[in-house]
Amino acid sequence: MAAETAVAHQHAENNQHSYAYKLRSNRIGLWLFIVSDAFMFGALLVARFYLLGGRRPELDQFLGLIVTSVLLVSSFFMNRAEVQMSQGNRKGFITSTIITMVLGIAFLAGVVGVEWQVAHFGPADGAEGAVFYMMTGMHAFHVLTGVIFLAIVLRNGINGKYTAEKHWGVEAAANYWHFVDVVWIFFYPALYLIGTL
Repeated sequence: MAAETAVAHQHAENNQHSYAYKLRSNRIGLWLFIVSDAFMFGALLVARFYLLGGRRPELDQFLGLIVTSVLLVSSFFMNRAEVQMSQGNRKGFITSTIITMVLGIAFLAGVVGVEWQVAHFGPADGAEGAVFYMMTGMHAFHVLTGVIFLAIVLRNGINGKYTAEKHWGVEAAANYWHFVDVVWIFFYPALYLIGTL
């Protein structure tokens, strides 16, 4: 009996060390991805200022403020979802994740569904069109992949695959979502506020 208990204890300890190793490796991998992605977004910002200089596209300022606010609020709920899971509150995690997803979809609807339709120029209309549609398009693609990522994490959470101690998927989704939000914090003034019409 004592031998069986010792074996079970050793097995549990090995699993804990294995999880800790995987967690460290996954975190490094995610941050390397985020840094590499940041270079791409940085290049888009450089292209914006190089091609447009002191000019900015003529965009709906109110709509820009609304979609920015929606995305910032979504970051609050994503943080809340991660905290809820770290405290073992699965219901709170599920609620906050769903709210984050809804806000992400609302952001996409505002940018792609409305702003792209009412803009006074198209993607082929010179530097202004190229810059605006490339910046917002790449960002929208990342928001869309973030919503898909959250849908997978939500399904796993509903199925009880996360615990307060082991919830790497939730942490990864939260970090990715916050990264996408930070990118927009730079894109919003670059497209909507800085420069003259």
